[in-house]
Amino acid sequence: MSDKRYNILLLGSGGREHALLKKLSESPVVGKLWVAPGNGGMWQEAERVELNPEDGGAVAQWSREHDIDLVVIGPEAPLVAGVADAVRAAGIAVFGPSQAAAQMEGSKQFAKEVMERAGVPTAAWRSFTNEDECCAYVRELNGPCVVKADGLAAGKGVIVASNVDEALDGVCQCFSGSFGAAGDTVVVEELLVGPECSLLALTDGKTLVPLASSQDHKRAYEGDKGPNTGGMGVYSPVPIVSDEELAEMIEIEQRVVDQLAKDGIDYKGCLYGGFMLTKEGPKVLEFNARFGDPETQVVLPRMEADLVEVFLAIDEGRLEEAEISWSDSWAVDIVLASAGYPGSYETGKPISGIDKAEKLEGVTVYHAGTRLEEDGTLVTAGGRVLGVTAVAASFEEARERVLQACELIEFEGKTYRRDIGLKALGGRAAWEM
Repeated sequence: MSDKRYNILLLGSGGREHALLKKLSESPVVGKLWVAPGNGGMWQEAERVELNPEDGGAVAQWSREHDIDLVVIGPEAPLVAGVADAVRAAGIAVFGPSQAAAQMEGSKQFAKEVMERAGVPTAAWRSFTNEDECCAYVRELNGPCVVKADGLAAGKGVIVASNVDEALDGVCQCFSGSFGAAGDTVVVEELLVGPECSLLALTDGKTLVPLASSQDHKRAYEGDKGPNTGGMGVYSPVPIVSDEELAEMIEIEQRVVDQLAKDGIDYKGCLYGGFMLTKEGPKVLEFNARFGDPETQVVLPRMEADLVEVFLAIDEGRLEEAEISWSDSWAVDIVLASAGYPGSYETGKPISGIDKAEKLEGVTVYHAGTRLEEDGTLVTAGGRVLGVTAVAASFEEARERVLQACELIEFEGKTYRRDIGLKALGGRAAWEM
């Protein structure tokens, strides 16, 4: 066995990246770890780098100068900006799809067109660059629909409208610049009905390895009410998913990877499928080009694998050699957010109690919107502040433990949903009420 140790640069600053950092650090072949920009928790576990994660040239140059063996790209923005391409061109291994492949997330219209060519079941849709034409189509539908900003909007550019007025308001939000350039093109879809499920998969462009199923909670408030967010909590695995549905979702993701290959696009990285479990079978809501946040915080703790070796295998096109298995445990994650999120919120609030929470069996606290002050004080620095994950032998035990841990952590304005995973305990019928 080689004594080689791999120096790694991890790009990103959210809970997803903290979870990736912790998993990478477990590898017996990991060398030195750097993060750019990282967060208050990550800075305590890896060396901080002052580097723009969306500047591919700068990332590649810094990586060459510091003997980086592997660059791991966490968020979507650097992927859509082509950072993976710049790093690969410099001869450095990278985890994350190319700019062309990342359009599966960077453009909802692009993803829909790929799905159509691959024969993937998804919601009926149309795209618009003209607000009046888009509004006319919404009035023509005359009922519930989903309005989406085409580009990247940090998980917030989706309006699930129960009537025409809500849909028209969503169209107005998109075209008025509420989501920046992401709303220059707007996609309007039929509203699919059923429980949602996420399935992350790793691929080297040929082989596809599905990870564990998970179910995110997008709405800000309990009872799945309020505006969409980047995610308020998640659990894994998803007990209501049948073996047949899981097999269908895996087959759908393989078809997408195969279709991209036919289109001349080599997809290497994580393909995140968001599915609706309809009565006709799983249908795709969206694809993302990276690990989910907060899905990563419940999937990786249950994953039994050397993540460094897996990422290198993907880069080198030999994923079929990777050894990946899963624990029988359950994981539940609850996001602690700043008051006002996903709207305006204050930052700079001191955080305490993380050490107490992590003393509970199976509990890990992942930092997202945090920073360290010069005197070492940990303070809030974002809307989603922390992701508290509990891993236990049963779903109920994991839920109970994570709620206990959330109570031990304090910061002014702390908000969180206490019903994460509760609906799933009622079985599939809970979505049919």
